[in-house]
Amino acid sequence: MSDKREVRVLFSEAEIAQRVEAMADELSKAGFRNLLVVAVLKGSFMFAADLLRAMHRRGMKPQVEFVHLSSYLEGTVSQGHVTILKDIESDVADRDVLLVDDILESGRTLAFAKDLLSARGARKVMLGVMLEKPLKRVVQIEADYVGFKCPDEFVVGYGMDVAHNYRELPFIGVVS
Repeated sequence: MSDKREVRVLFSEAEIAQRVEAMADELSKAGFRNLLVVAVLKGSFMFAADLLRAMHRRGMKPQVEFVHLSSYLEGTVSQGHVTILKDIESDVADRDVLLVDDILESGRTLAFAKDLLSARGARKVMLGVMLEKPLKRVVQIEADYVGFKCPDEFVVGYGMDVAHNYRELPFIGVVS
C-alpha cells in the first residue's frame, strides 16, 4: 500500500549532488590504504552509489561491501538493540574501512558497526553519512564525513523511508 502524504523538500537533488561531489573530494585527499567501503543497508543505497561513482571520477578504486543492520525493526524510533541481518563477506584485517550510512542519529547502529569492524582488525574505520542529527546522539560517536546537518524531523527520500515508502525520491524531504 502506498503512502500518499505530502513531502516537503529539505535538501534538493541538486544540493545533494553538489555535496556528494564535495565529500568525494575530501575522501580523495584522505590517503586511504586498501580501502573497503561498507554501505549500511537499506537507507544508504542511493548515497553510497552516488558517492562511489564520485570517488571513481577522482581515481579512487575502493572495494565495496554491504552490511544490513537494524535498530528500528518496524518502527520509526531506534529500539536500542542492533541486529545484523546481513554481514559483509570481506576480511577487513589491516584495511581502511569507510562505513557509509544515510543518517547518524542515535549513533547506536554506526557505533556497533564501527566497533565490530575494529574488533575484526580494520586498520581504521571512518564514518561517512549523508545526514547528521547531533541533538539525537545517545552514544559517543562522530562522523568523519557529513553531507548535511539535519533538523530534528523525520526525513524520507534519497534511500530513506517510512514503512517502505519514499525511498525512490531523488531529494531528502519531510513528510507532512
